[in-house]
Amino acid sequence: MRAALCQIDVTDDPAANLAAVRTALDEAAGADLAIFPEATLIRFGNSLKPFAEPLDGPFVTALRAEAAARGVAVIAGTFEPSDDGRVHNTVVAIDAAGAIAGTYRKIHLFDAFAYKESATVAAGDEPVVVELAGARIGLITCYDIRFPELARALVDRGAELLVVTAAWAQGPFKEEHWTTLVRARAIENTLWTLAVDRAPDLTDPPRGARTGVGRSLAVDPMGTITADLGPFPAVRTVPVDLSLTARVRSVLPSLTHRRL
Repeated sequence: MRAALCQIDVTDDPAANLAAVRTALDEAAGADLAIFPEATLIRFGNSLKPFAEPLDGPFVTALRAEAAARGVAVIAGTFEPSDDGRVHNTVVAIDAAGAIAGTYRKIHLFDAFAYKESATVAAGDEPVVVELAGARIGLITCYDIRFPELARALVDRGAELLVVTAAWAQGPFKEEHWTTLVRARAIENTLWTLAVDRAPDLTDPPRGARTGVGRSLAVDPMGTITADLGPFPAVRTVPVDLSLTARVRSVLPSLTHRRL
């Protein structure tokens, strides 16, 4: 598999964000899978409810058209209306024919570091594995990465690859937390983990928590970082050799040694 890590900037304008997606897909030509950040629809710091759309709304419909036109699978973050008046922080997975292969609503909400995501976002309750680009992919969103039990639940559901979408909040030690947690999920589950954060939010003055530290990562089943996109907007297509997982597990069969 060839996977494109699309570390785009995300603005207050969904049309500009969609244009950034199209530009990134141009740069990712030849990839089997293109991964975009959490909240690609609209950046955090806005009132999310007015921008939230159902899955048949214009933003996801446009993503589906782009995927079909280019023959590439796409994973990206959006917001859906929820039944209680808040929104769902949703990741949509679209196959190379433009069909929705699955959606994941973020389970763990970022009520930490003086921020309260649950004030405006309703939590999901179901881990999701999708069949996409020839692999079974477990979906994780941002704060979820701090909860190893979610990644393990995805592996138990047959995930061969973890994809993390994020708009990681900036702050002391936060970049260290991000890179450490992404590698930890890869190492403890001995599988590829592809993590795409948004490019750092540099708006001045900031509104709410600044999001994005960049540092989108491809990490192999031994924990080797094979790509690190650094702090600026970037697109990089990386090879993902899924056969490496079996080779690593043959010498490091830690999943079979579980006692709990």
